[in-house]
Formats: sequence, C-alpha cells, structure tokens
Amino acid sequence: MNLKGKTALITGGGTGLGADMARGFATAGAMVWIAGRSPDTLAGVAKTHENIHMVEVDVTDETAVGAMFDFTGPADIVVANAGASHSAPLTATTTEHWNAMLDVNLTGTFLTFRAAMRRMKGLDWGRLIAVASTAGIKGYPYVSAYCAAKHGVIGLTRALALESAKSGITVNALCPGFLDTDMTGRSIANISEKTGMSAQDARANLERMSPQNRLIEPGEVTAAALWLCGEGSQGVTGQAISISGGEV
Repeated sequence: MNLKGKTALITGGGTGLGADMARGFATAGAMVWIAGRSPDTLAGVAKTHENIHMVEVDVTDETAVGAMFDFTGPADIVVANAGASHSAPLTATTTEHWNAMLDVNLTGTFLTFRAAMRRMKGLDWGRLIAVASTAGIKGYPYVSAYCAAKHGVIGLTRALALESAKSGITVNALCPGFLDTDMTGRSIANISEKTGMSAQDARANLERMSPQNRLIEPGEVTAAALWLCGEGSQGVTGQAISISGGEV
C-alpha cells in the first residue's frame, strides 16, 4: 500500500478506531488530518507520526465542517468516523437523546461528505468511507436511536455512490461489530451499572455477539479502509462491508 501524495481526513481521529486509522494511513504514506472536538486527544495522536496533523471541529456544525475543509484543503480520502452511542429502551429514549444520536452519527456524516464532495468536484479519484456499524444493517435492543442513525448512514452511502458512480470517486461504509475500544469499554461499564453484571461477564456477552466469540480489533477495520483505497478497489462502491466475525 502506497498512498504517498494522497491526503486523508479522518473525523473522530483522536481516539479508538479513528486514531488507529490515522496511524495506518500515515504509515502508508498519506498526509493525514485528524479532526475532532478534543484538542488534547488529537494532539496525542498527531505526535505519533510526522504525517499526522490535527484540526478541531464539531461535525454537527455546518459552518465548522466547511471551515475545517477550508483549513485543511481538499482531501483525496475522507473517512467519516466521528460518532457516539447511547443505550436505553425506546420508551426511555428522550427526544434529546434521539436527536443527539442522529446529529453526530448521521448528520455529521452528511455534512462531512457534502463538504468533501463539493471540493472533490472534477477529481478523477477519491474515496469516501463512512464508519457505520453492524447496527446499520441489523437491529439491536436498547439502541434504537443509534440503529436508526447508522441505518441512515448506509442509505446515504448507497445514494451518494450512485450519484458519483461515473466519476472516479467511490463511497462505501464499513460496518464493524463491537470493537475493542474505549467506546465499547464504556458500553461494558454501562451494562455493569444497570444490570449488576461483572465487567468480565458484560464483555463476554458482547463477545458472544460474534460467531468468532471476540471483539473486533481496530486494525482490522483500518485494513479494510486501506484496501478500499488500493489498487483493484475501484469497482467497489455503495457497499456496507461487515467486519464482524460472521455476525448476520
């Protein structure tokens, strides 16, 4: 994999999967911009590789997203990774929580992709990658708002892929199962708090969601993202690629 001469922008790049992707793309030779709301975490990742640079942004803010691209310049590869999760039964899901899940997971992806596409006009090569979830292709209990948002990301991906099909720009979504990241760690803590289950047992329950009986490593998703940017991937667009150990 050689991405020298390419520029990649990754939202939610300060932690977890986004940070792993940043290091992966930088190692492949790309100039990488990581974007997020926490300057300290962004700076920590930027220090790990000379090709990684940081920019602060709230992806739910239309003006801020436009300003981000004005600051970084056009990107060849844009990964809409910023997201958040919240769990509650539907009857206990407040309108505030519902809107928050749609804002960051779906509207944030829309604003990021729209700004990117406007600046990619006329390019003969580009890659837009949304980080969705298996929650975008199936349902899970107690995360209805999150599932709805991620299903929306898949729909957005498929529509935009058709709009850009005659160009050299592809649009795909990566759908990991439960990842071995801090976000899943917070989910485990939440399960433990609400059920009285030990953290070990809560983690085991999440691991059993996968037929491989494990959490997915961030590096596996990064490898898929890099593959979508490599030779031979130009015919892959509009896809929701599950990285979940066979979970259906």
